[in-house]
Amino acid sequence: MIDLLIAGAGPVGLVTAIHAAQAGLEVAVIEPRSGTIDKACGEGLMPQTVEHLRSINVDAPGLDFVGIRYISGGKSVDARFKNQPGRGVRRTVLHEHLKSRATELKVRFIEGKVSEIVQSEQYVQTAGIRSRYLIGADGLHSTVRNQLNLDVAPKSTSTQRFGLRQHFYISPWSDFVEVYWSTNAEIYVTPVDDQTVGIAVLGTNKIDFWKIISQFPELNAKLSAAKPSSKLRGAGPLRQTVRARTLSRSLLVGDASGYVDALTGEGMRIGFEEGKAAVNAVLANDPIAYEKEWLNITRSYRLLAGGLLWASSQRFIRPLIVPTAVAFPRVFRQIVNTLG
Repeated sequence: MIDLLIAGAGPVGLVTAIHAAQAGLEVAVIEPRSGTIDKACGEGLMPQTVEHLRSINVDAPGLDFVGIRYISGGKSVDARFKNQPGRGVRRTVLHEHLKSRATELKVRFIEGKVSEIVQSEQYVQTAGIRSRYLIGADGLHSTVRNQLNLDVAPKSTSTQRFGLRQHFYISPWSDFVEVYWSTNAEIYVTPVDDQTVGIAVLGTNKIDFWKIISQFPELNAKLSAAKPSSKLRGAGPLRQTVRARTLSRSLLVGDASGYVDALTGEGMRIGFEEGKAAVNAVLANDPIAYEKEWLNITRSYRLLAGGLLWASSQRFIRPLIVPTAVAFPRVFRQIVNTLG
């Protein structure tokens, strides 16, 4: 019997494994996909996220950005980070560096899928593996969460949001992450290296990538003339509601533990902190403590992301979001630095 089995070898699963291994636990990661794992996401790491990675000796190369810029209707407003920059990092590059660090720490990798989960007072067992604890870090559509019956069905699917992402060979034109607010979606432009930008589009139901980008002629002209450097990828639905983050000897971290929206760009930061807290709960042999800590870690995210998501869904409020940020730049900067 090992100490900890982690389901999911994405960034949150790998960071959780690294924390566990550094604490002296015998840890294994089970993942059905082999090789380097890609995902549709914004790829912008906030300053606290970069610092967290450095604390576990991971320094993935990318391109630093100095803050966040909102753009809409000819108006724009900037918010610079106060202390240190964030970093745009290609998801595949981040995965390779995290897996390399986990391998250095003797984390064992198992290619396979989580099956029926059996729990007792002493252990949890799945996929033929017995461990003292199980952590589900297997994303929005978590098998672990489903097996534990912790999903909560959405009240409505008509307002569910989805994301699309693609990269383009083009020199970044800004050292900010730019967020373009259209009438029905947001476009995130993240520099990930000297010759590449990542474009993520978030919106409800059926998203037409190029139709949304065409609402911004200058951005459309730049991207139309650039060669794609990756395939168009999708993700969603984004909103995931969970009835609890712990059940007996199983814990949920990252997107598997519940998700509001990508509007605030905090996914990695929150997930990494959750992974560390879950490992601390395992070390203390007190999984219930993780539930309380999860609420503390995610409180500001849930409030801000939930509020911004509600505002952006209101027909008469959405067009006022960027003008309001322009009118109150100090408040906008404070919010961005709180998140960062």
